[in-house]
Amino acid sequence: MSTPPTDAPVHPAAPAGREHTTVLPGGGSGGPGRPGGPDRPAAGQGPSTRAAAARARRRLSRSQLAAAGFAAPLVIYLIAFYAYPLMRSIDLSIHDYTVRAFVQGDAEFVGFSNYVDVITSSLFAQAMWNTAVFVLVSLLFQYTIGLALAVFFRSGFRLSAILRALFLVPWLLPLIVSGSAWAWMLNSDNGIVNSFLSIFGIGQVNWLTSPDTAMIGVLIANIWLGIPFNLVILYSGLQNIPEELYEAASLDGAGPWRQFVSITFPLLRPVSAITLLLGLVYTLKVVDIIWIMTSGGPANSTTTLAIWSYRQAFGTGQPDMSPAAAVGNLLIVIALICGFIYLRVQRRQEES
Repeated sequence: MSTPPTDAPVHPAAPAGREHTTVLPGGGSGGPGRPGGPDRPAAGQGPSTRAAAARARRRLSRSQLAAAGFAAPLVIYLIAFYAYPLMRSIDLSIHDYTVRAFVQGDAEFVGFSNYVDVITSSLFAQAMWNTAVFVLVSLLFQYTIGLALAVFFRSGFRLSAILRALFLVPWLLPLIVSGSAWAWMLNSDNGIVNSFLSIFGIGQVNWLTSPDTAMIGVLIANIWLGIPFNLVILYSGLQNIPEELYEAASLDGAGPWRQFVSITFPLLRPVSAITLLLGLVYTLKVVDIIWIMTSGGPANSTTTLAIWSYRQAFGTGQPDMSPAAAVGNLLIVIALICGFIYLRVQRRQEES
């Protein structure tokens, strides 16, 4: 029997090894494992990917909240105790604040006239000179004596710990106690220092009542107060120097002085730099010890910029806050300049 003819078209067989692909509506080609073609995501991957992204966003959000929570106390502290006082000090210096202006809040804006008055004052040059002498001499002796004591205690001996603790006493005492004690010891009539000097036939020295010796008196007291700080920081820095370097230097025949010059001092340079910077900032703003001993006198011989600012604001019966703030801001600028110089020197040392 013959097969009846049919009208359906006959398709040629697909070549071996090649799968048949069906063209779907919309231009995509379907095939095994690729429904909808490459232009569409595979079924079942979209929701899981979105869920994973949402979980990652939630984790990131929690991390950001935790970081903000840890940073918030620091930010609040900086704003409350640094930014606001600085802005307030600048505001005081560019307005003419009197007692009435403080009460009524209508201080006149004067711009930089307070700064001009301070710089052109007859006391400005003397205060700058006194500040430079007080800071540089204090830093020189505090650092030198502190370094010598740190090297001495590094050797280690039986009473080393006890003596180091005793050297911290000036640092622990309230400044009003230290200042009053030194004012009594340097008293011209019955001070213990003059009594000791009289044993050697030295006459009475007016330590705090003569313009020629008043600065020496306050310098002695301030140096005594600053030695413990330098001792502690420099002694800690010496502990980080490997002992093997000193042993190798001894084997090469280097004596104590050569070891100090070639090993101790160069390796202690970073610690020395930060010690001097902190000492500079602290000494620039010293008020209490000078005010207790001499109040800036006699004849302004111990008046530094910090004492001048304090005296104008609180040392007289008529507070003059605006010039006092201007002098204080000048001190801040000097401290910032010294800080930037330190950072620049440190960066150069790191690069070299």
